[in-house]
Amino acid sequence: MEKKSLYDSLLKQLPHVLEGEHMYIPAMANVASLLFTTLPHVNWAGFYLLHEGELLLGPFMGNPACARIQLGKGVCGTAAKEKRTQLVKDVHLFPGHIACDSASNSEIVVPIFKNGEVIGVLDIDSPLLNRFDETDQAGLEKVIVVLQEGLSFENHSLN
Repeated sequence: MEKKSLYDSLLKQLPHVLEGEHMYIPAMANVASLLFTTLPHVNWAGFYLLHEGELLLGPFMGNPACARIQLGKGVCGTAAKEKRTQLVKDVHLFPGHIACDSASNSEIVVPIFKNGEVIGVLDIDSPLLNRFDETDQAGLEKVIVVLQEGLSFENHSLN
């Protein structure tokens, strides 16, 4: 399936996955599962949530991952600090890349916002070099918009 069509299909499924769920943890778990099982050549899909100045591992699918990431460190920490998507075609060339899974070779990280502030990130890894491109970025940024609009982050607290 062509990438744009794949994301169009995914975006049509997303409201059904989120239907009736307004709490972010179970919704993110289902979104991570949807992305992991729908996107080809992906070995990790999940979320990190900002808590007391660092990103904490949230719902995900894939191998065990780093539990904590400092802001500005690695691809996830950079996306959160810079408040913009990081599209990395070769993680081995990314300064300060954190290798949670040695099989990962490319990565895309999309920040999640509440009231203009980053509260977490969506992180997707692939064992393929150059797996992600601008079509993936546009599609995943739309996924995050749907997620942000459909969920209540009012009780965004990991205490």
